[in-house]
Amino acid sequence: MAHPIVVGIDGSESSLRAADWAVDAADRRGRALRMVYASFWEQFEVMSPSVGLSRPEGGMMARNVLAAAQQRASQRRPAVKVSVEVLTQPPIPALLEEAGSASMIVVGSRGRGQLAGLLLGTVGLGVAARATCPVVVVRGAEPAREGYFQRVLVGIKDVDRPAAVAFAFEEADARQCELRAVHAWLSPAEGGTGRQTERTAADVLARSLTPGKERHPDVRVVERPQSGVQRSALLTAAETADLLVLGAHRRATPVGLHLGLTSHALLQHAACPVAVVPEH
Repeated sequence: MAHPIVVGIDGSESSLRAADWAVDAADRRGRALRMVYASFWEQFEVMSPSVGLSRPEGGMMARNVLAAAQQRASQRRPAVKVSVEVLTQPPIPALLEEAGSASMIVVGSRGRGQLAGLLLGTVGLGVAARATCPVVVVRGAEPAREGYFQRVLVGIKDVDRPAAVAFAFEEADARQCELRAVHAWLSPAEGGTGRQTERTAADVLARSLTPGKERHPDVRVVERPQSGVQRSALLTAAETADLLVLGAHRRATPVGLHLGLTSHALLQHAACPVAVVPEH
């Protein structure tokens, strides 16, 4: 099946939670699920204590991890077609390459062991910042990961985020849940009034959401223009959401910050899974 959902697996509990989320998404969207293990991750296993006197060779460990993850996914969603592959590349370039033919990349927020956890957190940020398809970093407590709140949240900075809004509508439609759109505004330091700024914020929401409403008329939409800092508003709203969707413009150069400070903070601290959708 073309354009599968791809999930990065390393055997950590975080990656298995990501696999659970990914197979649920594949089932909702009618996609195949592709599980990949970048063998580069094995280099950091020396930082974690081993069990017993001997340890399996890296390639065998990767295959065992993938086999267990595949069985877990198939038991969870038997209708989803699941394939697995060990990739002999470092994780970031491996997943970025996968993004070229994927509908979505899914990663956990942490990995195995103290050092590996740090590095895989970096992998998640690196992939989210550079992938050509949406990237979901699965984080937060079980209620949010399992869809308890029945709400998809999208942060709208301006009207120049059509891909993120479209993704949020698609996900809300697939889940048959509410879509909540948040645009935070700050009163100008000088000139203008709070009322004028609030009207502008409401207009940004209305113009951003109109195409999605037309394509997904059954989705219930709640528009939330509110005074305050966007990062704080979204962190609060994410406490009762199942997924937070953010748009990201890609830089033309490989240097510099590829995610804004707001996106970076939300990927690190949001109480629910976070989807970063590239705007082309």
